[in-house]
Amino acid sequence: MIETKVCIIGAGPGGATAALQLAQLGIESVVVDKAVFPRDKVCGDGLSGKVMTALEAIDKEMAQRLRNYAPKQDSWGVTFVSPGRVNMEVAYKPNYNRQTDEPAGFVCKRIHFDNFLVDELKRRPEIRLFEGTAIDKYELQEDGYLVSSADGSFQVKALLLIVANGAHSSFTKDVANIRMEPAYYAAGVRAYYKNVKGTHADSFIELHFLKPLLPGYLWIFPLPNGEANVGMDMISEAVRSRKVNLKKLLTDTLENDPVFKERFSNAEIVSNIEGYGLPLGSKKRTLSGNRYMLVGDAAYLVDPFTGEGIGNALYAGRIAAQQAAAALAANDFSAAKLAAYDEGVYRVLGPELQLSHRLQKLVKYPRLFNFLMKIGTRNKQLKELISCMFYEVDLRKKLARPSFYIRLLLNK
Repeated sequence: MIETKVCIIGAGPGGATAALQLAQLGIESVVVDKAVFPRDKVCGDGLSGKVMTALEAIDKEMAQRLRNYAPKQDSWGVTFVSPGRVNMEVAYKPNYNRQTDEPAGFVCKRIHFDNFLVDELKRRPEIRLFEGTAIDKYELQEDGYLVSSADGSFQVKALLLIVANGAHSSFTKDVANIRMEPAYYAAGVRAYYKNVKGTHADSFIELHFLKPLLPGYLWIFPLPNGEANVGMDMISEAVRSRKVNLKKLLTDTLENDPVFKERFSNAEIVSNIEGYGLPLGSKKRTLSGNRYMLVGDAAYLVDPFTGEGIGNALYAGRIAAQQAAAALAANDFSAAKLAAYDEGVYRVLGPELQLSHRLQKLVKYPRLFNFLMKIGTRNKQLKELISCMFYEVDLRKKLARPSFYIRLLLNK
């Protein structure tokens, strides 16, 4: 049996970030993942500016290694397309200069990005990583958690658990008692294409809120070597009630919509169309309890409007590591002590998630959405507010300033 102060279940972005932050604080941890890396993960592959901000906060040299990492596409912003095909381009960093600024965001296949983070784990002597090992049993004991594989051949005893094992986490469901609710969950499909026409010169990612797809959207995220991540998602409640086949809806849209038919006329699909679930942060949940904290998709923190999950997972991972350090220092792993983790997550990400949930509900009204998108194309403050969701993250300061609302009304 392995003994450790902190055991992290899942070596994806949230779990890896928690381990790396703990290592930076001088705290050892054990990380366990059922996969052997590199492994693919169905995702939109977008890395917003929050990813780089989080990594720089942990270790600037690690962040620079990601900047130098080859298999990724620099991305400078996002294009929103309304049901009436009004385009609103929002830079991740307002007034960016490609000649002098570092790109704020990237598009990188998860098989590469997640493996980059796992390689970073392997750099740190404070981290013991176990790949190809599934944790199926969780037993809360008086002095910690005992977690083990199904047959009991692999066991870890830890004072504290950080659970970051994804959208289908059995711990989230069975221990934290957070269940999948179709109104607060999305279903998605993704495929890789080559030779898609009309992508932005600065590799803006694209979110198309077309009327036949509502309350979902179609995305196109440009990748290196002429590839693009193409997919769509829709609220699970709508998928169920309408009996939508998302794979068929994606291919039908690309083949029959006049704009996409032209853009994909020479495109070649180079992967299968694969599905996945998005646990949305549309409502506030309890993310911690006695001797545990939930991180990333296991904590239901995906942005309801943009589908951003990776950046939110990294932020939650850092906050969990900092709270773990405080709990270890106080030798207090109670639910009351760890509730500070929930407060930290929702203090940082809460305003953004609330705004995104309102925008998501707005999509249900195409005419109003079109109208507001037209306003947004001309309103500098609104654009900067949305860019905060991808780059600055801390909307609290902006929303707390009366001057922001004055400039918003005056369009200055």
